[in-house]
Amino acid sequence: MALARDVVMALLVLALLAALWCTWLVSQPWRQAWRRTRLRQRAFPAAWRAILRRRVPQLAQLPVPLQLRLKQRMQVLLAEKQFIGCAGQVISDEVRVTIAALACLPLLGRHRGYYPKLHSVLVYPGPFVVDRLRQDGPLQMRQRQVLSGESWSEGQVVLSWDDVLRDAAQPQLGHNVVVHEFAHQLDQDKGLANGAPLLGGAARQARWARVMQHSFDTLRQRLARGEPDPLGDYAASEPAEFFAVASERFFGQPQALAQAHGALYAELRRFYEVDPLAWA
Repeated sequence: MALARDVVMALLVLALLAALWCTWLVSQPWRQAWRRTRLRQRAFPAAWRAILRRRVPQLAQLPVPLQLRLKQRMQVLLAEKQFIGCAGQVISDEVRVTIAALACLPLLGRHRGYYPKLHSVLVYPGPFVVDRLRQDGPLQMRQRQVLSGESWSEGQVVLSWDDVLRDAAQPQLGHNVVVHEFAHQLDQDKGLANGAPLLGGAARQARWARVMQHSFDTLRQRLARGEPDPLGDYAASEPAEFFAVASERFFGQPQALAQAHGALYAELRRFYEVDPLAWA
């Protein structure tokens, strides 16, 4: 009898632990939403405001409601993502706040999460070197590249701090390595980047594919004729880079992009649900 009682008690304990585990799992989205609400309600530190004024002058162009929304998005992003210094780079508030501000530009529209697959941002002092294997027919060759940024589908973004600072100080040039790499993260939400982030219904996807392909072809034709285009050569390399570069220009040179690729600008405006043309 005592043995049977012990077995019953052990089974009850196991059942209780299983129920608690299931409750914890089911409540996780609610707990995450509650935690993020608390983070967004916190007062934005005065020291962070000073960093934004000094390092990210573009934010002063945003309407006041969008400035507030961006700061709220930043508070969540900074609480949830790890920043790691590489090659001697020190991770200070200046580094974290500057990068977070630029990374939250693509999050200003509809709530699309906070780059759910991303867990860490690696920061180098300057451009960094990577080795790549390239297949050339039957030959496999190792190629060395110097990069200012990189986005990995495994949940990491790698950035050059020098390039972050340069782009943030001159937003009118349309280059933004942070927006570029975090656009890749949006693209990689569904897997490998291919220039088509998660969009919703089939009609939306078909329109996106049609507009992107037309603009991509137009860019390549202009470059072949030696004509200028605000998207530049790198955007013509592949669809994933086309989307990332177009996102840079959308936030940095909206007028030039709208004039050169009106349908593309309209599609990005629908995707990001903001209109940078209205900020000037």
